[in-house]
Amino acid sequence: MADSDDEYVQDISDDEVEAHQVTRGAGAGSRATGQGSRGAGWEVTRTWENVVEGADGTISSTVDGLLEAAKRKRLLKDTTPLQRGIIRHLLLILDLSLAMSEKDLRPTRYLLTLRYTTAFITEFFEQNPISQLGIIGTRDGLAFTLSPLSGNPNDHIANIQKLRTQEPIGQPSLQNALDMARAALFHAPTHTTREVLILFGSLLSSDPGDIHTTISALVSSHITVQIIGLAAQVAICQTLANRTNPSLPLSKTYTVALNEQHYRELLMRATTPPTTTHSISEGGGVRSSLLMMGFPSRIVDSSPTLCACHSRPTRGGYLCSRCSSKVCSLPTQCPACGLTLILSTHLARSYHHLFPLRNWKEVNWARASSSDQRCCFGCQTAFPERPMGASTLRRQSFGGQTRDRMAMHTTRGKPSASKHSVKDVSMASVSKDGVSESGRYECETCGRFFCIDCDVFAHEIVHNCPGCQSREGMLLAAGAENGNEMVILAEAQKG
Repeated sequence: MADSDDEYVQDISDDEVEAHQVTRGAGAGSRATGQGSRGAGWEVTRTWENVVEGADGTISSTVDGLLEAAKRKRLLKDTTPLQRGIIRHLLLILDLSLAMSEKDLRPTRYLLTLRYTTAFITEFFEQNPISQLGIIGTRDGLAFTLSPLSGNPNDHIANIQKLRTQEPIGQPSLQNALDMARAALFHAPTHTTREVLILFGSLLSSDPGDIHTTISALVSSHITVQIIGLAAQVAICQTLANRTNPSLPLSKTYTVALNEQHYRELLMRATTPPTTTHSISEGGGVRSSLLMMGFPSRIVDSSPTLCACHSRPTRGGYLCSRCSSKVCSLPTQCPACGLTLILSTHLARSYHHLFPLRNWKEVNWARASSSDQRCCFGCQTAFPERPMGASTLRRQSFGGQTRDRMAMHTTRGKPSASKHSVKDVSMASVSKDGVSESGRYECETCGRFFCIDCDVFAHEIVHNCPGCQSREGMLLAAGAENGNEMVILAEAQKG
């Protein structure tokens, strides 16, 4: 017969057939997994069976609510301003061993890692435009450089795409990969972070020597290591994460991915700069330092000239503010004088990590009815109207998911209020996942209402509130400090 991997299995017993069958419910799943050590029971979760109908008899409102909850989940994070290292030196270590050919993550661990790594590189430079990234691979007990430290995401993505034609082989070597990463980060400036992110799918490491000596060298070099496991927790990985991150809990430095979505979330979490408490000088002391940067302007020559970074003839480029050497792209370090060259937009895009935009609060129907804002301030999309009987809206839970149902029932075709609709339920409160019942989200600073799409766009792309950045929002903020916001707004409307 053919099993779930579409491979022919010959002379298989009836017990093994029952143990490998694909089940549809909890009862069948428990029956399949209760076969002992002969086989593992595989269970397919039919998530569509848990989607329930809404008050209008359709599942569209429930699906929209689930989508909105998924968008809102990414925004419900800590927005406390912290000191972070926005200039980062990160080395990404990829496990290219035979263990990455497993199919527990579809299509395989290897192909999924390459796809997520490409997305990670793009997102990393979007969030950290003045940082440096390098990639190291390990297989057959060796480690090799896939892409050196640089600030050009296109070079990294091109090198990752070349791995699609190769197959994972051999065993990984954590010690060789960490030694190579430590050597690459040895000359990193003291004002930058030194980080290593490991994507590890194996359960062992083929090392030539004592890996604890390498871990001690990483600690003395102030290099932090984060690990994302794809199989199970490994003792040496836990030791490595604990010793290089003594002030952080293990759940933030070493986590095993449960599924494809969880794997992506863990990987994208590394795009946020880590918190720092001090700057380490070369002598081991604590000191504050200033970094000299140059902000060159783009030039276009009438005839091709050689650039200082690649020695290639180009017409366009940027001139170093100190030595007037020509470079192709920014951000980079001048090859001649070593000055850090960036654009003002790069610095502005890194600024939001230090002062993140505060989360907007959910708006209930009582607050929405008392306000005259009927459209989203960002995209001018009309908000949904208050449904009939919204004051008796009640929220019920089914299998870990929520749905809204009217606390009314129909008797002979005529709606009549339920006996619990008035006494027990007065107003549907905001759900635990942060989804607004009215579809409105309010900025506590300017008081403007926004839809969920503008909420996501403002927090993940713009990192600024459109209401606070508008003329009325700035006047309101200034008036709130002086206690005369109403007078200022009235004068602004007259003018």
